[in-house]
Amino acid sequence: MESFTFYANKPSENYHKIDMLLFVTMILLWGLGVFSIFICSQRLGTNRFGNPYYFVTRHLICSVIGFALFLFFLVADMSFVRKLVFLIVFVSLFTCLLTYFPGCSIEKNGARRWLRMPMNFSFQPSELMKFALVIFIANYFEKQEEIIDEDDKTVFPCVVGFFVFVGAVLAQKDFSTGVFLGLIGVLLFFVSGTKLKWLFPFMFVAIPAVILMITLEQYRMERIIGFLRPDDFASSVNYQTLAAKRAISAGGFWGCGIGSGLSKINSIPEVHADYIFAGWSEAMGFGGVMAYFALLCIFAWRGYNAAFNSPSRFTGYATFGCVSVIFLQSIFNCMVVCGLLPSTGIPLPFFSLGGSSIMVTLAMCGFILNASRADEGIVREKKYEEVSLNTFSVLK
Repeated sequence: MESFTFYANKPSENYHKIDMLLFVTMILLWGLGVFSIFICSQRLGTNRFGNPYYFVTRHLICSVIGFALFLFFLVADMSFVRKLVFLIVFVSLFTCLLTYFPGCSIEKNGARRWLRMPMNFSFQPSELMKFALVIFIANYFEKQEEIIDEDDKTVFPCVVGFFVFVGAVLAQKDFSTGVFLGLIGVLLFFVSGTKLKWLFPFMFVAIPAVILMITLEQYRMERIIGFLRPDDFASSVNYQTLAAKRAISAGGFWGCGIGSGLSKINSIPEVHADYIFAGWSEAMGFGGVMAYFALLCIFAWRGYNAAFNSPSRFTGYATFGCVSVIFLQSIFNCMVVCGLLPSTGIPLPFFSLGGSSIMVTLAMCGFILNASRADEGIVREKKYEEVSLNTFSVLK
């Protein structure tokens, strides 16, 4: 396997301007997301609220808050961000706990995942948990950089914290987000070079627990069976997926445009949310889909490049985690819409309507762009000692 390198503890003079290609790509993804919500939500906004711009207006309001967070994490010193790790972790877990109180939360489809906010807004703590988990693990490995390979017991608190994050989200009946958090956590453990044997005892408990959670909820079993036998559930659990496929096919190569030609997406309930990729595909066609994936790949390329050339372990691991959250979540959402994965509730970053999602996504983008300021062309000094890890080597 190819070996990559994280570089740690570079002098401050080795910083330069942000990665402009990464910045432009991020802005384009956000802009295309706003455009997609605009074309996909007008009919629903008119029917429900008498305002075709109701949903896009709310998305723009949340984007303003998101860009404020973006600017904060863009200009903040990473040492200051590290001091905020405990606060971010505490807020994410506390807000997650508040969802269990009926007066504070909103119940939808038998699950309490949203907190009541002013002006009929809501906040989903599980979105913040993604960012909190990433910086929690990154901060832990930064603190333990000198002894992490000498004393395996130092990994145990991080493993426990990792499962607390996942368990808190699963307790909200947010199964897909909980599993996604587990994937990101395992990926960060692997990248850090930690011996994965520490995860094995927990996996013996986690895997049966996940299987039990699937079998205890009828709708989860129906989604799995429906994925395996799509024709037998065409009018129930597979209705949205089949409608999304029809919308994608209707787009052809050039798309149907943004006018009255968009007829297929009207059959998709809440198309402006988790299935918005189908709306974008019908409007923009195959060319638009390829343009989206090109932007997403550029974002991942420049983001991972910033992680591999970051000035510290904390910045490198956290940047890698933030890029992975956005990139993998995007891929998984598109696979669900295309019927390549069972139906889940994972939104499409930048595109899906959801204030919590866009605010956390933009905050992570600010962090990634901050990390991109490290100069990858600097000649490393001999004082940096090479430490071999599983697949990554770190120069400290």
